[in-house]
Amino acid sequence: MISSPAIRPYRPEDRDALDDICVRTAHNGQDSRPVYADPGILPATFAAPYVHLEPELAFVLDDGHGRAVGYILGAADTPRFAEAFRTTWLPLVAERYPEPAGPPSTPDETMALLLHHPERMVVPELAAYPAHLHIDLLPAWQGRGHGRELMRTFLRALRERGVPSVHLVMSTANKPARAFYDRMGFHVIDVPMDASVTCLGRTTQDLDRL
Repeated sequence: MISSPAIRPYRPEDRDALDDICVRTAHNGQDSRPVYADPGILPATFAAPYVHLEPELAFVLDDGHGRAVGYILGAADTPRFAEAFRTTWLPLVAERYPEPAGPPSTPDETMALLLHHPERMVVPELAAYPAHLHIDLLPAWQGRGHGRELMRTFLRALRERGVPSVHLVMSTANKPARAFYDRMGFHVIDVPMDASVTCLGRTTQDLDRL
């Protein structure tokens, strides 16, 4: 029986679909495959470690046929996650995506540098926003209210765990994403980061306003 699209918890069989969604949306919201020699490094950095380390905080948009077409995932405690990333996740992927020997010269090497330095996620100015998240939907599923429902689901899960607030880091060039986050009640956090990215945050309260 075919059901309507719905938000549900992540299941291990969703893994390939999540990797695909990440690849198809990772380049400023667009398909990253024309940009990277091995775009698999993107989910290896920004999606797969989350469902491996904190699957209870991963939710998907199911298209009604059992296929994930969007997701939200993250970590409740960023410093703890960064440590687990290094000790538990990185050994699983480091051989496929080795750290560049010098300054990165390609998009793949730039991502590999991020992969091998999870401590970059721990920023003192973000101590009041201990959780962080990533959200992505395939283009055909955007603009239909599903992102709002994913966000509400994730923030509610954080609130139930006693997490007061959350942050995210986004590409400054991704204007549609910024408009979405503004509507979701996120605000800019002043953090010393490269101008190519913007850091946003919000509390896990007032979810009825979403």
